[in-house]
Amino acid sequence: MRQQPIPTEAAAGTKSATSLMRWAGKVDHLGGIPRALVITAVGAFAKVFTSFLNSTHVYNAETLHHLVHSRSPGRPLITVSNHMSTLDDPLMWGFKGFPTMNAKLARWVLAAEDICFKNAFYSYLFRLGKCIPITRGGGIYQENMNEALDVLTNGGWLHTFPEGKICQESVPIRRLKWGTASLIARAPVTPLVLPIVHCGFEKVMPEKYKFERRPLFPLINKNIKIIVGEPLEFDVQSLRQKAKTMPYESSSGCLGWPNNSPDGLSVGAQRWLYANISDQIRNVMEKLRCFGMATKNLHV
Repeated sequence: MRQQPIPTEAAAGTKSATSLMRWAGKVDHLGGIPRALVITAVGAFAKVFTSFLNSTHVYNAETLHHLVHSRSPGRPLITVSNHMSTLDDPLMWGFKGFPTMNAKLARWVLAAEDICFKNAFYSYLFRLGKCIPITRGGGIYQENMNEALDVLTNGGWLHTFPEGKICQESVPIRRLKWGTASLIARAPVTPLVLPIVHCGFEKVMPEKYKFERRPLFPLINKNIKIIVGEPLEFDVQSLRQKAKTMPYESSSGCLGWPNNSPDGLSVGAQRWLYANISDQIRNVMEKLRCFGMATKNLHV
């Protein structure tokens, strides 16, 4: 049974005008035609730049294909990846053979509210593109995280960038934010988690190109690598029980968190649980990053 949203002052404080446009993201909005048009257009854009105008090599693409097309009914999927540019999504789905223009199969994705939802026009387009606004600094219990939880409750596919911000340097995977881990723990059916690591998109859309600004259009003739891992399955119930017995640090810095979650975890136990899940995901992502650096030629 799905946990009910937790009403907190922090969650209430993140409510904004963009949350009122949630209707635009509904599958039946105007018969689904606007969504199909936006997904098709954006998918075509991604396909052109990733498959044809740049050189892209994908490792283990069949695992992603299988989980998007054929996972068990009702089983949610969370894909997680590093964040190299503002165009990682949608370009990372534009490789050959992937159903980039299929509105039904397309991922939902968490998107920064201050960038993608800065006005009504952007909000409408990104809602049609199956994006969920997230307020950076708003905490893991902010209102729109319940929207992401709805996607998982319905067995959908959600993509996140758990590092939380763009990094265009070749460095180890940074400490992951706990939002993704909280969704894994709170979902009524524990999602499969598929880690993905990529490189090359930072050259396609560099943050500092000319005059210290991004280029107007994606650059071409760049090399892109996408390394798809194997799905992770978390025994959340066992982790919850372990969290209750673990010593934990002070719970300062958790303003807006419930003193006890619906499953009986204190703030300290929640912190341990989310940190443990996040560390496991980060470790796998770092192994994929090292694998990608050591492998010069990857083939689809």
